[in-house]
Order: sequence, then structure tokens, then C-alpha cells
Amino acid sequence: MAQTATSEEVSRSFGRFGRQALQAPLTITHHGRESLVLLSHAEYERLRRRDRQVMTIDQVPRELRDEVAAARWGAPAAADDEA
Repeated sequence: MAQTATSEEVSRSFGRFGRQALQAPLTITHHGRESLVLLSHAEYERLRRRDRQVMTIDQVPRELRDEVAAARWGAPAAADDEA
């Protein structure tokens, strides 16, 4: 379940919100706008492991290159400015 709290609430009760963030990320708002997310260290590390890696074409495995080359792409999306 998504959790949201104001920066003022978090400032007053950081310990409580910190414990809640161990269970699920907490979105912190400031002046009504989403500004920060508080999450557990384990979730942070999980997300970091999923960061994209940049490779040159020579570093991409041959099987993946072949799959991309064989892929059939759908029709191009309509331009946004054609409304």
C-alpha cells in the first residue's frame, strides 16, 4: 500500500515514519507536491542492482543482438503535435 506524509509530519515523527518505510516506500510531500521518497536500505540496494549498464555493441551477447535484429516493430506512434 502506498504511503504518503507531509514533510512536517515526518519531521515531527521521523522514527515512526522510518519504521513504516522499512515495510513500504513512503512518499514525502512538501507544499502539496511529492518531493522525496523514504525507503529501506534493502529496497535501495535492490533498485541499485537494477540500474542499467551501458555496453558497446561488441559487449552485447550475440544471442541478444540476433533477437533484436529479428524483432518486428509495430507501427510508429503518432506525433504529439498532430492533435
